[in-house]
Amino acid sequence: MFECSAVHPASVIRGSALAAKPRPRISQGQLQGFKYFSLVMPLLEPLRDVATERDHAGNRQFFCDQYVGLLLIYFFNSIVTSLHGIQQLSELEKVQELLGIRHVALGSLSEAARVFDAAVLHKIIAELSLRAVPLQTGREAEALRGLTAVDGSILPALPRMVWALWQDDQHRGVKLHLHFDVLAAVPADATLTPAACSEPDQLAAMLKPQRLYVVDRGYACFELFRKILDAGSSFVARVKDSTVFTVKEERPLSAEAKAAGIVRDVVIAKLGTAHHKDYLRQPVRLVVVQRIRLDGSVEQLWLVTDKLDLDADLVALAYKYRWTVELFFRWFKRILGCRHLLSTCPNGVTIQAYVALIASLLITLWTGRKPTKRTYEMLQYYLLGWATEEEMERHLQRLAAAEKKKG
Repeated sequence: MFECSAVHPASVIRGSALAAKPRPRISQGQLQGFKYFSLVMPLLEPLRDVATERDHAGNRQFFCDQYVGLLLIYFFNSIVTSLHGIQQLSELEKVQELLGIRHVALGSLSEAARVFDAAVLHKIIAELSLRAVPLQTGREAEALRGLTAVDGSILPALPRMVWALWQDDQHRGVKLHLHFDVLAAVPADATLTPAACSEPDQLAAMLKPQRLYVVDRGYACFELFRKILDAGSSFVARVKDSTVFTVKEERPLSAEAKAAGIVRDVVIAKLGTAHHKDYLRQPVRLVVVQRIRLDGSVEQLWLVTDKLDLDADLVALAYKYRWTVELFFRWFKRILGCRHLLSTCPNGVTIQAYVALIASLLITLWTGRKPTKRTYEMLQYYLLGWATEEEMERHLQRLAAAEKKKG
């Protein structure tokens, strides 16, 4: 059993170690807009029974749904920066009425990170991601249906987190393995592990049917490609430009393909040499894209896919969209503030990450567009009572008008 303890440095402001004076206590009048949170409360209701089997005396007063609710408010309130701040939230009447709680002790918050199983939040993430509608339409959206960008990102861990050893004894890290629905611009699935782990193995364990997985060279594994196909999905994967293959058919390039920088489109009978095992057991395709780096040098991207009928320019576009998961990681760590961990145990860190993903999903569902820093700030202003509901609506209308003009 790993030791679990709370992390609440007074000087930390969402991951920044800037020295600051203690913040004033949160007042009752600083919070509003709880109608937004009421939309997610029904999804939290099934969490009420989590870990109650150990409560033989029947006197538990703090439940999993209430803990998750407090974390959600934390993510939408920039003046709450620590576990102490979350504890103070539980003292406010509005919060107590919304979540059905009494004042929560700091020890109870620390215990919650260890007692409530993070896996129960998976279903909520899946449910919310299914509610998100594609933000793109047309030929690209139709052809790239189910496009899912996959990658991992490391969250720095504290020295006391011995379970998160990474590289050597002086480094600790937790890796978020994310599946990002590109067209809906929302996280579709996620898991957390110590940073020293196999990303291909994590993807293999998380495969779903009817997906078009787009991955970088770190996932270039012929056996993994076979597992993706066996799961009823497809892939677009970058491989090394030294990959050996047997040509079955050279394809002519269309004007659209040439405009996309494609220099070769070939159907492959077998990946690897004659001595390699034929994991795929079917023809696949290699699309070579040439691009110019910022320093002026030329680079070729070798993209392998089982989608033989997908236009070559759309294969290149699918890989280009892989960058969306990198942008989400930046949002996740820098804007949502998940570089600052509230717990040091594996389960507690996972709960925090999953609730952050739920918060991001809620922003997309509330606003009908992918989250941005400006929208996140406006939501915080509104929930703090600094912006009116009318000002919130005007902000969303301006975004909609800007997107319509751009389109």
